[in-house]
Amino acid sequence: MTTSPMDRVMGAVATVREDLAAARRRDPAATDDFSVLLTSPGLHAIWSHRIAHRLWKRGARLPARVLAQGVRSITGVEIHPGASIGRRFFIDHGMGVVVGETAEVGDDVMLYHGVTLGGRSMERIKRHPTVEDGVTIGAGARVLGPVVIGEGAQIGANAVVVKDVPAHATAVGIPATVRRGGAHPEEQMDPAIWI
Repeated sequence: MTTSPMDRVMGAVATVREDLAAARRRDPAATDDFSVLLTSPGLHAIWSHRIAHRLWKRGARLPARVLAQGVRSITGVEIHPGASIGRRFFIDHGMGVVVGETAEVGDDVMLYHGVTLGGRSMERIKRHPTVEDGVTIGAGARVLGPVVIGEGAQIGANAVVVKDVPAHATAVGIPATVRRGGAHPEEQMDPAIWI
């Protein structure tokens, strides 16, 4: 089924609106859509990535990489055009975020500044993380290799994750250790305390 140009435009507008709503929901400093639209480097990076990813999938790899590098120089966010990223993805502050080529990111994922979804292999294989829906990754965290971060998991600030993290768990430290729900009474008051 072929979509018309108008359908594609309407789909893009709907996606931008969805992203703006996600930004407002996750960022208390996001006061209105217009200012977020103009000033959010994380949103600018993801919107550009969606274009670069389409080019990448169509085989226009050089233009996709050039676009990605141009966006990196403007936003400080480096997302390889080969990375697959879901809906309502939000990067708070943005600077220093790196998402590698074979990374797979689900819906409703939030990354803070300085996060790396990186590889640990030089082989042309799946070498970057899979981040499932609803994950939050704290500032400066490094998630390395083809690990799976389960749905709803939280990765603490500056954690170094090199093993899978189960769904709805919190991983903190270097190397990261997993804390399951209820391990810390503070988590029940404010789960973001470890982020």
